[in-house]
Amino acid sequence: MTATSSANPGQARIDATFARCRAENRAALVTYVMAGDPDPETSLAVLKALPEAGADIVEFGLPFTDPMADGPAIQAAGLRALKGGQGVVKTLELVRRFREGDAATPVILMGYFNPIHAYGVARFLDDALAAGIDGLIVVDLPPEEDDELCLPALAKGLAFIRLATPTTDEKRLPAVLANTAGFVYYVSITGITGTATPNFDRVAEAVGRIRRHTDLPIVVGFGVRTGADAAAIARGADGVVVGSALVDAMRGTLDAEGRSQGGTVEAVRTLVRELAEGVRSAPRA
Repeated sequence: MTATSSANPGQARIDATFARCRAENRAALVTYVMAGDPDPETSLAVLKALPEAGADIVEFGLPFTDPMADGPAIQAAGLRALKGGQGVVKTLELVRRFREGDAATPVILMGYFNPIHAYGVARFLDDALAAGIDGLIVVDLPPEEDDELCLPALAKGLAFIRLATPTTDEKRLPAVLANTAGFVYYVSITGITGTATPNFDRVAEAVGRIRRHTDLPIVVGFGVRTGADAAAIARGADGVVVGSALVDAMRGTLDAEGRSQGGTVEAVRTLVRELAEGVRSAPRA
């Protein structure tokens, strides 16, 4: 079985966060937003607001031109960020600035391999660690390609977080978990993000199945939009991920050109508070 603890610096904040949540007898709230959406300064303000409103872990999206696993909301957020010139350098700079005021909240960079490959893997890993990133989710790198980024990341001390899906069967699961660190991200629906509501009973069954193979925390995402959704997932999982709903809340505050008109940060705070209340109110199974 894979282990939860590690001396790696990138995993220390993640381990400490899940330990705290376990001590409080609740799941962790994991929130996703796109770096640079709708502009760098608003993006930084949103990033800072997430833990203040109750998020335990932050996933920060690295924008990419061909986000095959993302639904319309996150695709649009990525396009807004790219239009503003957001890339690897500016994303790492936002994380560095976030770290100036927050040394405790884990930050997971989530995206695709192409921008990292173009940047240079070794350079990227060094710069990510220096900026204060704790882990990576790279959705288009399967276990068969662990040499590309996963193993170098683990060697540097960054957690490499793998996705398991409803189609990940008992034969495939050990390969998915082999080099996973930090936590396991269970995708609760088949398809792209933000397009359906999960079947909560089936999610609980899937989490139980994955638990038989790993001691890592298991977080569940895709399709969670409300505090009630978060509570339903939190009863059986170690964490709940919310992304598209937050991106949608932000989009609702923008003008026709995708510019913030004020209220963007408060819209995020309001929804995160609701989600955090849902997670914290859920009795653990």
